[in-house]
Amino acid sequence: MSAMRFFALTSAALPLALILLSATFPATAAEKDVIVEQTDVNSSPKQHLDQLFSQLKRERDPDKASSIANEIRMEWNDSGSATINLLMQWADKAIEEKRNPAALDFLDEAIALKPDYAESWNRRATLNFVMGNYRKSMSDIERVLDLEPRHFGALSGMAAILSNSGNDQLTLKAWERFLDVYPAERTAQEQVNTLAEKLAGNRT
Repeated sequence: MSAMRFFALTSAALPLALILLSATFPATAAEKDVIVEQTDVNSSPKQHLDQLFSQLKRERDPDKASSIANEIRMEWNDSGSATINLLMQWADKAIEEKRNPAALDFLDEAIALKPDYAESWNRRATLNFVMGNYRKSMSDIERVLDLEPRHFGALSGMAAILSNSGNDQLTLKAWERFLDVYPAERTAQEQVNTLAEKLAGNRT
């Protein structure tokens, strides 16, 4: 499995370069086994996404929450435009083949054609992060969150960049925002607990 398919969050055991990959790719077959609440098949894409986020916020079982999060990722991956979807596929292939300049060109074109599609900004934020361009990555993350404030992948990426800069207070705030959207994610819970304890210890 490509590294780009992992759902990764900040932890001591994982490289930070995997952080932004959390909201980009569809679930594997094994990840789809958990049954989640059915949504109205006649609802609009936005209504369906809102229903999924409502379920994600209520769900406390990590496995069921993960299945809901995977459904959200699949919704994000569909831009509603065949052209944009194709550009995103080409970008993914270029990233897998480590042709980063070509991937950036595809993502830049997708953004130019449909600047309100959050996932193209998120994918470019991911690539900029992996390439070590943290300032550009953060700029793209901020745009993602302007378009979709509930984008937990972008929030985890923000937390990673802030952690890398050593700003524990802002890193904690980013993880708290993440948990407000996706409260059952265990690694995020651990990050919040660890940072809160660290900051409390620094104040004593």
